[in-house]
Amino acid sequence: MQMFNVPDYGLEKHGIHNVGNVYWNLSTPMLYEEIVRRREGLISHLGPMVVRTGHYTGRSPNDKFIVQEPTSKKDIWWGKVNKPISKEKYNILFHRVIANIQGKDLYIQDLYAGIDPEYQIPIRIITEYAWHSLFARNMFIQIDGIDKYKKHIPEFTIIDLPKFHAVPELDGTNSEAFIVVNFGEKLILIGATSYAGEIKKSVFTILNYFLPIQNVLSMHCSANVGEKGDVALFFGLSGTGKTTLSVDPKRRLIGDDEHGWSDKGVFNFEGGCYAKVIRLSENAEPEIYQTTRRFGTILENVAINYNTRRIDIDDDTLTENTRAAYHITAIPNAELSGIGGHPKNIIMLTADAFGVLPPVAKLTSKQAIFHFLSGYTAKVAGTEKGVTEPKATFSTCFGAPFMALRPSIYGKLLGEKIKRHNVDCWLVNTGWTGGPYGVGTRISIAHTRAIISAILEGKLKHVETKEDPIFNINVPTTCEGVPQNILNPRNTWKDGNAYDDKARNLAGMFRKNFKEFEFDISRDIKQAGPKG
Repeated sequence: MQMFNVPDYGLEKHGIHNVGNVYWNLSTPMLYEEIVRRREGLISHLGPMVVRTGHYTGRSPNDKFIVQEPTSKKDIWWGKVNKPISKEKYNILFHRVIANIQGKDLYIQDLYAGIDPEYQIPIRIITEYAWHSLFARNMFIQIDGIDKYKKHIPEFTIIDLPKFHAVPELDGTNSEAFIVVNFGEKLILIGATSYAGEIKKSVFTILNYFLPIQNVLSMHCSANVGEKGDVALFFGLSGTGKTTLSVDPKRRLIGDDEHGWSDKGVFNFEGGCYAKVIRLSENAEPEIYQTTRRFGTILENVAINYNTRRIDIDDDTLTENTRAAYHITAIPNAELSGIGGHPKNIIMLTADAFGVLPPVAKLTSKQAIFHFLSGYTAKVAGTEKGVTEPKATFSTCFGAPFMALRPSIYGKLLGEKIKRHNVDCWLVNTGWTGGPYGVGTRISIAHTRAIISAILEGKLKHVETKEDPIFNINVPTTCEGVPQNILNPRNTWKDGNAYDDKARNLAGMFRKNFKEFEFDISRDIKQAGPKG
């Protein structure tokens, strides 16, 4: 049994007894040794650890449940995202998990979620995989000092057993995999999936439940800060450029994915980054690229040559969702405090594959809330089985799978903070122009970067705008470094009538999606959406 950094609050407090070796809070080199010894991964050229996640190469949203228990039942946004599981079924699953742990070696990391001491939550990750323990160590806030380890009492605990399979008929799950959140007992059970992102997003779900009660807006966004202390937030779903655009050599990265916005300002929830790396460009994304060539980084499902141990980040044989999990200190210009002031700009990113949204638009506060609640992007052909043409995707608050409370709670908090701190809000389309996917072309990354620079430098704030009659947003008529003709997307289509039809079609999708929660939203926010 490894005896360093062992807290007084032991495993027996979780009902765990009769286990094998227990490895408490191992350092990164020690975890590397364990991963290799247990044949969980391979050390690649220059040092990253390459691992496989097996059948599950991404999150499994259909296998996530929240326990229906008295303390949280009335607050949860129940529905297709937050699916209930009875307390009786949870108890059966819990006792089977505890029984399965007996005799197993366990790896434990005691950490914090949230870098601001006023709002951080002490957590404990208990897992049977050494590489999952390293993942947790990379992703969350590490404890500094043996005395602090000794006194650590987790407020929330995750028991992660990738080798344990549920029995749906017995446990009330949908499959052998499960992610079950119990807010009453402050415990999360994860099983039958080796995809480490489930650990990360389970902690995010916790924070999305507890922080809004303290008037802290929990956000699925990246954040950076300029030399003058001006903070920018980047909301966006996968594939919109949230991570890429926030990692800017001229600005310091606060964090790449999850943040809180308190009365003091913005703070990172995490201590690391979890970036997609498929076909990563050394020229376009040098900072992230370099993390794939360093000791301490975990590379999930990245192809590796078994003889030379060199990786191939262009290879999507296993999945398009290849990932790198690394500590934020791997980014040269990271803001290591993880804290910034109140944002000056909020940028909502969308990759519109229909080719009808402008590359940039200025949003009023009401429009910003509408688009925040809508969380729109579009999937393109080939990204999912059965997707043969652009498919609109709406994810509430740009992170519906992790939002435990009603959308109106997050929307109200966002509106209040935008108003109080006089924040400028923008909608930036990183998708298609000149027609839909298959006809038009992707908006140039150089043009998108020019737009982001113009926003952050204040050059677009007072530029003349023109209202888009369909989408009800104000579009700048000029932007330095961007051809004027592409600012109005209708001008880029060969057939203006075809553009109008496609735009009205998308506007209708916005309105249809918003009906899901409009009963809980004020009329003026609803009217801030597309007119069609």
